[in-house]
Amino acid sequence: MAGTGVSDSSTLAHRSWPREGLTRVPYWVFEAADVHAAEQQRLFEGPAWSYLCLEAELPNAGDFRTTFVGKLPVVVVRDRGGEVNAFENRCAHRGALIALENRGNVKAFSCVYHAWTYDLKGTLKGVAFKNGVKGEGGMPASFCMADHGPRRLRVATLAGLVFATLAPEAPPLREYLGDEIVARIERVLGGRTPVVLGRFTQSLPNNWKLYVENVKDSYHASILHLFFTTFGLNRLSMRGGIIVDPSGGHHVSFSAIDRAAEKDEEYSSQKLRSEHDSYQLADPTLLEGFEEFPDGVTLQILSVFPGFVLQQIQNVIAVRQILPREVDRTDLHWTYLGFAEDTPVQRAIRHKQSNLVGPAGYISLEDGCVGGFVQRGIATAEGECAVLEMGGSGAESQESRATEASVRGFWKAYRAAMGL
Repeated sequence: MAGTGVSDSSTLAHRSWPREGLTRVPYWVFEAADVHAAEQQRLFEGPAWSYLCLEAELPNAGDFRTTFVGKLPVVVVRDRGGEVNAFENRCAHRGALIALENRGNVKAFSCVYHAWTYDLKGTLKGVAFKNGVKGEGGMPASFCMADHGPRRLRVATLAGLVFATLAPEAPPLREYLGDEIVARIERVLGGRTPVVLGRFTQSLPNNWKLYVENVKDSYHASILHLFFTTFGLNRLSMRGGIIVDPSGGHHVSFSAIDRAAEKDEEYSSQKLRSEHDSYQLADPTLLEGFEEFPDGVTLQILSVFPGFVLQQIQNVIAVRQILPREVDRTDLHWTYLGFAEDTPVQRAIRHKQSNLVGPAGYISLEDGCVGGFVQRGIATAEGECAVLEMGGSGAESQESRATEASVRGFWKAYRAAMGL
């Protein structure tokens, strides 16, 4: 596998994790340029599966999307045999992007720089003026097009989600995820036909791992988010739990609305900013949904290591793709989903409730800035550590959501992948 210019054997040799293990996270992991560079090689181009797009975005032969695996630009395209292929979005000639648009439909790809052309599997098929002009110039006789082309990724799909990896040693996708995580993905997406309702791209002023921590942090959800607690959508006292897979990298946080828990004294005694009786909705129908799943769970947040999120919040189904840009900058892609099987009433509810999440969502608004608060707060604290002791010191599944077990799980998987 081609490298990224990072010396894998020595880049992080001077780095050591705190002796307390998973209950401490050194702030240098969010600030150091050498760590950021090594992540591309060891995580995103290592034996992990990264989310690329939805199969529903590629319904026809020649349909393509451009995306990223970490910082690696990628083309995802459906070929004429119906197979989904993914390859590096980099011309084998001089390194220009092969595909410039976010999405489209093509018969083949042609690099705008020198018109080298590639088929829908990423195979080099044509070199402009390969034989020269009037018998002069051109490529040498020894040049073999089969030896030149962008790196291809292994592709696998699950419940309409397209994942890929560059690493031949990565286990099959279902094995990578494990039965419990697969079941929770299929719970939301299985047996239905996803339809894209809308998209956002959100620029976050913080390291990508701070957002991953936030996603996995069930402890903060009803403390930071006033809307969650005020309108009874999520409280730690509700029925729910945390699932952490054995690797630590994947997780599920889930809860069910419990009207008896809405008036409990535990929240009022904490004097939280999120505990307010004075706030009301001018249009309470925002929260009027429909029972979508027979288990009564109204909130499920699922993450796949290193940077994918599937959410169910009420009737808002969405996927999120977390992409590092710089040490202190992250792109967060939101894709909102409905289903072809939705009734008109259900589709209208999904559209209305989409106001709950996203860059300006009533619930997730605070998540867009709190990572920046941390990034600014640790600016001169490279030698210090965060404390993750809520709910113990391990990374196992728990019935309580007053825990940081799934955050510790992320660091368990991260340390294993990074050799820290």
